[in-house]
Amino acid sequence: MRKIKVGITHGDINGIGYEVILKTFENPEMLELCTPIVYGSPKTATYHRKAFECSTNYIVKSSAREADENMLNIVNCFGEEEIKIDFGQSTPEAGKAAFASLERALDDYRKGNIDVLVTAPINKNNIQCEGFHFPGHTEYIEEKVGGGSKALMVLMNDSLRVALATTHIPISKVAGAISKDLIEEKIRILNQSLKRDFLIDNPRIAVLALNPHCGDGGLIGSEEQEIIIPTIEQLFAEGIRCFGPYAADGFFGSSNYTHFDAILAMYHDQGLAPFKALAMENGVNYTAGLPIVRTSPDHGTAYDIAGKGIAKEDSFRAAIYTAIDVARNRRTYDEAHSHPLKKQYYEKKDDSDKLKLDQVTDDNDLGLEL
Repeated sequence: MRKIKVGITHGDINGIGYEVILKTFENPEMLELCTPIVYGSPKTATYHRKAFECSTNYIVKSSAREADENMLNIVNCFGEEEIKIDFGQSTPEAGKAAFASLERALDDYRKGNIDVLVTAPINKNNIQCEGFHFPGHTEYIEEKVGGGSKALMVLMNDSLRVALATTHIPISKVAGAISKDLIEEKIRILNQSLKRDFLIDNPRIAVLALNPHCGDGGLIGSEEQEIIIPTIEQLFAEGIRCFGPYAADGFFGSSNYTHFDAILAMYHDQGLAPFKALAMENGVNYTAGLPIVRTSPDHGTAYDIAGKGIAKEDSFRAAIYTAIDVARNRRTYDEAHSHPLKKQYYEKKDDSDKLKLDQVTDDNDLGLEL
């Protein structure tokens, strides 16, 4: 089996994107796990490499189809065009370069030239343009290659997974965005992702409350009583093991999160503030629910340390590992479920004539002699 081709966007060229990419592949053992393909600019990569005296070598290719399995590959998205680099600054040029990298990577994904996508951090302001009018990577990727599927933002490491019911919206609009349909959709996506992407057969999902103290029975908010609890009860009755709602402060403060495979938070900072306090160094942003496997580090452009050579690559390396693991897990899951065996027994709760009649009907359809 060939190695997984990992497409990598270079993100904001004035941030630490190239630094964490180059530092990650400074270790030659990484090339034994995957074939990395950076969508960017060789000149920009060289500028960054000289800034912090990195020894990582790379090869320039015109297409991902030509990628060398034993090298860090850079697909030149800009030809001979000069790209001005201003470490630590948000510039229109940086936004344009980040968007061009993302577009080229997604185009190659559609063509089957890469298997998974890992995105270096962007500046959500300077990337805005005619072709990009989204709050972030997640929403843009959902529209471009989602195929109608809905994305779910999950921050994770080896021991903690936090998904978000709402993502990049103002806090003043969170309560209005919470609905039964939204919570149900997010729990279903999360449950299926835990099964297919992480091979957890019977996952346990904790659902956080929106209001302090779970609304205190409606005293300081009714969303728990009217929306969250009925949705949890409905899905639990269907066999999805979701529990809650839990007050976020006590849930994380008591380490209750260790008893669950994943957590659904109601809004961005409710889930991400405790997550980053617990797992900032090796956290990964994973986009669940889409056909594409996409990950990114859980940090931003880090303008304040760009070009200084002190950025840590742990989170970016973990994003590479996660993308590879999920791609393999999906392959394993899909193969295991591609030809399910016909049910050969009758459950006690359904040992009536109905199930037996269904079996007889199936046999008749197959032309079997009864």
